[in-house]
Amino acid sequence: MPLDRSIVLEAALAQLDEVGLDEFSTRKLAAALGVRVGALYWHYPSKQALLDAIAERIAADATAVPLPDGDWAERLAAIARAHRDAMLAHTDGARVIACMSAPGPMAHAFFERLVTVLREAGLDADTAASAGDVLTSYVNGFTVEEQARGLRRQSRAERDQLFGFGVAVVIGGLRPVVGD
Repeated sequence: MPLDRSIVLEAALAQLDEVGLDEFSTRKLAAALGVRVGALYWHYPSKQALLDAIAERIAADATAVPLPDGDWAERLAAIARAHRDAMLAHTDGARVIACMSAPGPMAHAFFERLVTVLREAGLDADTAASAGDVLTSYVNGFTVEEQARGLRRQSRAERDQLFGFGVAVVIGGLRPVVGD
């Protein structure tokens, strides 16, 4: 089977899920694909470019989740849950997102979706972007902790409750800004 970008990306996702970000390597990926490392660089110019492509996939998965018809706060909470779920679907997914060096079209689409909800709630563009940064920073930080620092000892239901509480705090802090 000829090697193409999609095959490399799928194999990279599989390796990430199997060994995590610390053990992820293009050398191991090339060996798994039965090619030399240089063959990977025809499709992705660097390991970081490949990790950015993985981050794009995660962002695409989060963006693909339909939003509820509820108010702005319900829609923001749904975006936050979709973002977390997409990162949790892959070993160290939150770290991959946090280390993204060049956000691509799907990462921009994800953030634009968030900003649009906030703009529709009445915020100006700059305030909406700042609020979006706050929410994504919380989601990323919580999920990094969840994946890397032992929150896994708690049940998924307990982690979901903690996460939901934090999202509610962030959204509650936005209510006076939105005028809700």
